[in-house]
Amino acid sequence: MINKKLLSFDRGALRYVELNVLFQWLGMLCNVVFVKAVAGLIGAAFAGSLTSALLWQQLVLCLATVPLRFACTMLASGMSDRASKNVKRTLRSSIYAKLARLGPNYTETAATSEVVMLASEGVEQIDTYFAKYLPQLFYSLLAPLTLFALLVGVHARSAIILLCCVPLIPMSIVAVQKFAKKLLANYWGEYTTLGDSFLENIQGLTTLKIYQADGWKHEQMNAQAERFRRITMKVLTMQLNSVTLMDLMAYGGAGLGIISAVAAFAAGRLTLTATLTIVLLAADFFLPLRLLGSYFHIAMNGAASAEKIFRLLAAEEPADGDRLPGENTTLQLEHVTFGYEKDRTILKDVSLTIPQGSFVSLVGESGCGKSTIAALLSGSRTGYTGSVTLGGVPVQELQQEQRLRTLTLVPHNAAIFKGTVESNLRMAKPDASETELWNALEQVNLADFCRSQNGLQTALHEGGSNLSGGQRQRLAMARALLHDTPIYLFDEATSNVDAESENDIMQAIHSLAGKKTIILISHRLANVVHSDCIYAMSNGRVIEQGTHAELLAKQGTYSRLYLAQRQLETLEEEDA
Repeated sequence: MINKKLLSFDRGALRYVELNVLFQWLGMLCNVVFVKAVAGLIGAAFAGSLTSALLWQQLVLCLATVPLRFACTMLASGMSDRASKNVKRTLRSSIYAKLARLGPNYTETAATSEVVMLASEGVEQIDTYFAKYLPQLFYSLLAPLTLFALLVGVHARSAIILLCCVPLIPMSIVAVQKFAKKLLANYWGEYTTLGDSFLENIQGLTTLKIYQADGWKHEQMNAQAERFRRITMKVLTMQLNSVTLMDLMAYGGAGLGIISAVAAFAAGRLTLTATLTIVLLAADFFLPLRLLGSYFHIAMNGAASAEKIFRLLAAEEPADGDRLPGENTTLQLEHVTFGYEKDRTILKDVSLTIPQGSFVSLVGESGCGKSTIAALLSGSRTGYTGSVTLGGVPVQELQQEQRLRTLTLVPHNAAIFKGTVESNLRMAKPDASETELWNALEQVNLADFCRSQNGLQTALHEGGSNLSGGQRQRLAMARALLHDTPIYLFDEATSNVDAESENDIMQAIHSLAGKKTIILISHRLANVVHSDCIYAMSNGRVIEQGTHAELLAKQGTYSRLYLAQRQLETLEEEDA
């Protein structure tokens, strides 16, 4: 079984596969020389024609071939390791690069758990395909033909019998291939489903504990694990049966060849040396194919995971434009309609303008489409009708790299990576000086905390879990400030943080006003009071726009929401 996609995917690994086959073949030739030398010694001894010169000649030949064969075996193993490392590096780099190009919308193509499994277990299966199965496949074709060419002159009938029996093993492999392919596809499906559930339950373990639903989820996991156990047992049974069948073919074929040689010897038509040569080499006709059969099931697993990997790598990517943004950074939506699903429209004929250097806010109840507008403005979402432009140029026609240098999106859940404060900041500006790093931290009132720890080398756990929610968001804000782009889009950047952190973040945002274009999405309307323009949204439409004072004077939706929030905040202050 040869997967053409896999072969064409990594040409570098194929070079090591070829060298692996070459060294295996040379090792086999060493073994043939060794066997012929031993058979010659025994034959000469029984015939009474063994001389001292012949003895030393054959012994030297035996002693020379042993280390040579060992060296060939080690070199073949080394080529396997190199092929393995090469294909794993290539595949994982390709998967990561693909995910980077797909962006946060990669989940539309594959679930996170599936991607993790493909990059780990899936790649390991394909690694075995290149390191073990593929070299063994080519060697298994080459070895019987070479042995036949060497033995046909010794005893033609025995050589022909051995060669004719060799295809029985590939035939048995082909016989189970169709069944095995379907079974392994189901196996991989159950495997990814189980992994997906496990990852989801681990991520939501705290919530499950709060609602005492961990027992219920445990039962679901047990049911999924049982289904996976059953299909695993089917796979193992299929493998055992096919291995048994291949053993019968191998031993049976070798036995027929040996019987033919022994019968010829008994009839006096074959010498002892020739008989021993055939007897000792008969198994070598079948052992490569027998070993191939063992690797076959791994190869099938690799093929199943390869199909999923190639499906991911072939996923449609957001088109990268070829135009550069100009000096004008005015953002505009004109009659934009968008929905994540065909039957559910999120934005309905939305038009708005964000002039260069302005401070614009988007407000409204949850689900009204504010974050969707943020996704469209940042270029991370496509599939809309209407136009979204930056300086008059459609955002999808802009080079992605340049677009990212123009607009910085700061979400409420910005990722903090394991490492240090410095490593997280330098993502925004790798060549930043220490002074610039500290200035960014000062702007968000996080510098004193870092100085009290280990400065810029303050260690951060996975997801910044050793920081408070407010500290994580302020660090994300410092990173955004360091990025220094003409446009900043803050999508609920102050949600779920304490009052002090919210104040620090809003001060940093207001410090950018007049210097940068600011787009602020916020549920807390007190944060948008000083905006140049406020767009109030409801049910995917812009229903009001104007300054804070103008919208209050209209006594519409914005006024109602703002006054309700103020009243609630006043009551909370009185209670405190």
